[in-house]
Amino acid sequence: MGDERRSAPHAPSGPPVAVARRLAVPAGVLALAVGAVAYVGAVDPNQPGHYPTCPFLLLTGLQCPGCGSLRTLHALAHGDVGTALGLNVLTVAMVPVLAFFWARWAVARARGVPTRRKAGDPRAIWGLFAVVVVFWVVRNLPFGTFLAA
Repeated sequence: MGDERRSAPHAPSGPPVAVARRLAVPAGVLALAVGAVAYVGAVDPNQPGHYPTCPFLLLTGLQCPGCGSLRTLHALAHGDVGTALGLNVLTVAMVPVLAFFWARWAVARARGVPTRRKAGDPRAIWGLFAVVVVFWVVRNLPFGTFLAA
């Protein structure tokens, strides 16, 4: 025991330069995401000609799970959560999930802890897949038009 001092388990490990180096990739991913949302916030997807049409929608006339996501992100970038929820509730729900996983990754990198390589619990993955498929089907049925963008 003695006078050994251990760093707290939540503290970044190593000199600041090493921590900054480990955070370069998460910071780059964050910069790309912020840049993409800023672009979508500035260039209105509600105006025709700025973005291509969804290929699935173009070919089938049905909406995919991602249809309305650009308009949803545009609404979120302008603080209009109500409109965003009306366009694509799944995208709105996934924003905090993606933020959580990015933060978990960045913290692990800052601490110098190896990041997880496995996809995780198969039940969670299949559950997410089921939610996406059910959302996809229901939004294209007559009673699910409230989910359609």
